[in-house]
Amino acid sequence: MSKLSHLDISERKVLLRVVDVFLYILSLYVGVKFSVFTNVDFSKSELTIWMITFIIYSLLFGEIFQLYNLEVSNNRFKVVRSIFLTTFLTTFFYFITPFITPSLPGSRIEIFYFFLFISFPVILWRFAYLALFYAPKYFKNILIVGHSEKIKTLLYLIREKGFHHVQFYLSDERIDGFNGFKDVRSNKLSVLGLNSSISEVIVSNENLEKSSVSRLNKEIISLYKKGVDIKSFDDFYEEITERIPRSYLDIDFYTKMKFSRNNENRFYLFSIRFLEVILSIVGLIFFILFLPFICLGNILANRGPLFYTQVRVGKKGRDFKIHKLRTMIKNAERNGAVWSTSDDHRITFFGRFLRSTRLDEVPQFFNILKGEMSLIGPRPERPQFVKYLEEEIPYYAIRHVIKPGLTGWAQVNYPYANTMKEQEIKLRYDLFYIKERNFFLDFKIFIKTITTVLFFKGQ
Repeated sequence: MSKLSHLDISERKVLLRVVDVFLYILSLYVGVKFSVFTNVDFSKSELTIWMITFIIYSLLFGEIFQLYNLEVSNNRFKVVRSIFLTTFLTTFFYFITPFITPSLPGSRIEIFYFFLFISFPVILWRFAYLALFYAPKYFKNILIVGHSEKIKTLLYLIREKGFHHVQFYLSDERIDGFNGFKDVRSNKLSVLGLNSSISEVIVSNENLEKSSVSRLNKEIISLYKKGVDIKSFDDFYEEITERIPRSYLDIDFYTKMKFSRNNENRFYLFSIRFLEVILSIVGLIFFILFLPFICLGNILANRGPLFYTQVRVGKKGRDFKIHKLRTMIKNAERNGAVWSTSDDHRITFFGRFLRSTRLDEVPQFFNILKGEMSLIGPRPERPQFVKYLEEEIPYYAIRHVIKPGLTGWAQVNYPYANTMKEQEIKLRYDLFYIKERNFFLDFKIFIKTITTVLFFKGQ
């Protein structure tokens, strides 16, 4: 099998987007050719702006409804649901935005035909993708080198995530449930890497014998010369989990964890602040418009005060008061402060709705306007919890180097954390954001937050 036969995660996402867009445009062309759409004329000078607008709408709503999430793309039900939601809103917005899209057709049935024409070809293509490109032969063949305890972590992650096939692993001992074991003391990495379909080698020298490490380093150089892709355990772990490895939280933290330059970049910070102020004002206006309905729901199913404030820890460890809508019964913490859980009995019926839609967090737009919070960042925690977590988890206080956020990378990937282990995982997501912070990651979090609200997946 050729080394180029695999499809990487990023390559799969690009493939899905490119073919989707091609089919959308082809469907429009066929519809116009057979006079199904009378309001679209491919000979008009406005065609370019029409097509660009259409592509932007389709890709934007595709992101919101997770059409390019590989886990969704590998599930027939979820992908059909995402396609219908994406094409429905693309159709809707395409016909209500004058000047940059064609005028409304004379017959309203054409709008329905438009929706069908752009939906079904993409559904057929996605089914073909599942049948053809989700086959194991298109997974990336990798070779892992390292201590058994280190490798075990990756093997379970790869089995969970998919898209990679571990052909061999060189380790000090066999790991139950996984094939491909090769003893690192008696097998040559260079031979396995060159005489097989390996496209990537993942290496960790930690806890291996010094003699093995010295030999492996020489063999890695020979593989580099042959063009084999070599990655460290930490880089590969971050790539497939999008959080920093646990090994970063040790005494060598400062040598491994490099903060994003955007944390101090004036242009980035000014741009983000400008957008935050605009979105906060818009968010508060919509909140005021819906406030009468929220008050009614609170009276009927959440009796008691609607608003409450709570002290949280912000940037540089400074305390501030956060504003929220109450979601729990009155005196919910009469026995002391405890973390909330997904099935917390203290959450009221209406409170559960507020949480799932994230409406309970909307008053924090006021905190953003005051500059106490950012739109995106680590979620602010309560002082009593922060003190405890800083004692139990190394470097927990690092998350306070930037402003806390209304939403964040940990929030959209791992919403609930009820144990110390789960709190540590959330911290590693937050530190990944601080390490990689950029416009694209902010946009990704923003889209994931919208998805969370639309699918009622909030905590």
